[in-house]
Amino acid sequence: MADSGPIFAVLAVFDTPRRLLDAARAIRAQGFRNVDAFTPFPVKGLEQALDLSDRRVPAAMLIGGIVGAASGFLMQVGTSFDYPLRIGGRPLVAVPAFMMIAFELMVLGAVLAALATMFISNRLPRLHHPVFDADGFDLSADDRFYLAILADAQFDRDEAGKALAALNPDAIIDVRARPRA
Repeated sequence: MADSGPIFAVLAVFDTPRRLLDAARAIRAQGFRNVDAFTPFPVKGLEQALDLSDRRVPAAMLIGGIVGAASGFLMQVGTSFDYPLRIGGRPLVAVPAFMMIAFELMVLGAVLAALATMFISNRLPRLHHPVFDADGFDLSADDRFYLAILADAQFDRDEAGKALAALNPDAIIDVRARPRA
């Protein structure tokens, strides 16, 4: 990796999920807020250790479900009033008959809202992440766990490096962002 471009993160490498989990808790306790982890498999408790409590996707699903169900029901009500079929004593607005389509559109609306929110929140599609350029970091790694302190406006490289070094990682790697062409 070339040493050009602004620093993106400082990455610490650990050999066990337990060490990563302890390191994440320690870094968060020291006041670092812009922290991320990269693992080959889910690590139980890591979400709480990193304080990942983003509730945008469930809220979007609720709103998408309500909008989908309401639009499905209102679409059928509007059609019944535009093209009334007065047969066999059936009411124009037959709520039980309209529930199936309202349910299906509720599920569709919730799923589409969840996908859209997840893509926007994760800034996807992202074909390249700067961490992929870090020395020793590759997608086939199955035995290393990475903790990153991401650069932001208050980022101090020396402070982040010292905090990570105190955790005795296997390695500390500076990750640089690719310069824009």
